[in-house]
Amino acid sequence: MKIIKVVIALVTLLLCNISLTQTTDQSEKISCIPCEEIKNIRLPDVIISQTEQIQEPTPHCKVSGIIGTEINFELLLPKNWNTRFIMGGGGGFVGAVQNQVSWTINQGYATAGTDTGHTGPGLTAAWALNNMERQVNFAHLAVHRTAVESKEIIRQFYCSAVKYSYFVGCSQGGSQGMMEAQRYPEDFDGVVAGAPAFNKVATGAENIQNAQAIYPDPTKLDEPVISSANLELLQTKILEKCDAIDGITDQIINNPKACNFNVDSLPLCPENVVSDNCVTSNQLAAIKAVYAGVYDQGLEIHPGFPFGGENEHWGWLEWIVGPNQEAMRSGFPTMQFGIGTEMFKYLVFQDPDWDYSSYDFSDFTNTTGYASSYLDATATNYGAFKKSGNKMIIYHGWSDNALSAFATINHYETVEKEDEEIRDYIRLYLLPGVLHCGGGPGPSRTDWIELIRNWVENGIAPDRVILSKSADEQILMTRPVFPYPNKSVYDGKGDPDKESSFNKSTTTNNK
Repeated sequence: MKIIKVVIALVTLLLCNISLTQTTDQSEKISCIPCEEIKNIRLPDVIISQTEQIQEPTPHCKVSGIIGTEINFELLLPKNWNTRFIMGGGGGFVGAVQNQVSWTINQGYATAGTDTGHTGPGLTAAWALNNMERQVNFAHLAVHRTAVESKEIIRQFYCSAVKYSYFVGCSQGGSQGMMEAQRYPEDFDGVVAGAPAFNKVATGAENIQNAQAIYPDPTKLDEPVISSANLELLQTKILEKCDAIDGITDQIINNPKACNFNVDSLPLCPENVVSDNCVTSNQLAAIKAVYAGVYDQGLEIHPGFPFGGENEHWGWLEWIVGPNQEAMRSGFPTMQFGIGTEMFKYLVFQDPDWDYSSYDFSDFTNTTGYASSYLDATATNYGAFKKSGNKMIIYHGWSDNALSAFATINHYETVEKEDEEIRDYIRLYLLPGVLHCGGGPGPSRTDWIELIRNWVENGIAPDRVILSKSADEQILMTRPVFPYPNKSVYDGKGDPDKESSFNKSTTTNNK
């Protein structure tokens, strides 16, 4: 559970950068009924279990309730409401009421979160075994129902309807945002989907293939094939090859697509004797597996990972290689191992005894298609979302080692093939040197909420988005990113730590 909290903390740090333009609103509302009277509101299939008036840090009414059988939700209603509703996503398998933007209560937003219809640790999924209601709630229905019921409670509390609605989340939260845009486009005017886990079944396959390569023996989950010394060597060699391609040596690969590092160039250990400054044949094969992606009869199931971030804190060690001590407390060597095996045991095959080590991916599409039909946010027709005038920002760190940025790029490009006007309502931003939902050597902080609001409410589409990186409340670096496929290019003369030294490249090739 602590690992999920770390991810949520990264999301909060990344998103909690609200500009002063949001702190006041001329159309603020106050409640027309007392907080405690919310319990008297009658809604079909909804129980308001608790209301609480809270004064710090911002006066607000906290509402807790249950929708249907077991969808727990929490709604925060500020004393001075800015007429907007914002819902925050969750992480992992959720399992507790989560709201990645609960802090927006301090900016006057009414804000809500949900446990997605079950309780338990965020890395386990036994709750889903043979329980279709819980599976569908987790997949998409709990967020939708929470949004609908929250807006009705807001209407009755303030005697005024929500003016604009937003959804903001990263990881599983990013997937929830994309699912809303695809299945329930009427719920939110604007969506911010960060590092989305949108293709759950295929992502699980990627995780399992990595587990097979790194933990081939399921009885030895404390003995990964890849070592921490391998990761240091790997990142060093990749940076030697690709760091300076963009004209700056800064530990950041600006465009991993342009990095043509050959994994086979890694020094091999003589006679396959393990050492810190080389790789054995098994270690080389495992490293290749992470970059290779998963295939079924020659067709790609899921892409591998871009180069970058291998030896960063919350890079490969925590997500892919392990052993990760926090994950081990739940019985898994890494986050990927836990999410992948739990996904396939309880959400795909409904078999607690399913063995990852012997799975061969044959007939993958047919055997996993049913689960994919409700778990995955992979629809490519956003026609209803577009027709409603809604907007979505998707962002993904290039060095994210939890979820491959290549998968998000593939989805975006597939949607673009169906609708050349995609950038009129959905824009993708790739963040160089940024890990999962934040962190890493690259800058990741910006005001995504202000950007989506400005696009939705004022028609100003985001173009040059300025990211910052800070330490001890001091800004260390600022750099711009642009809507994909545009890239940020160094001008060759300015301060590389200042965004003014970068321009937009409109070329679509990898260079």
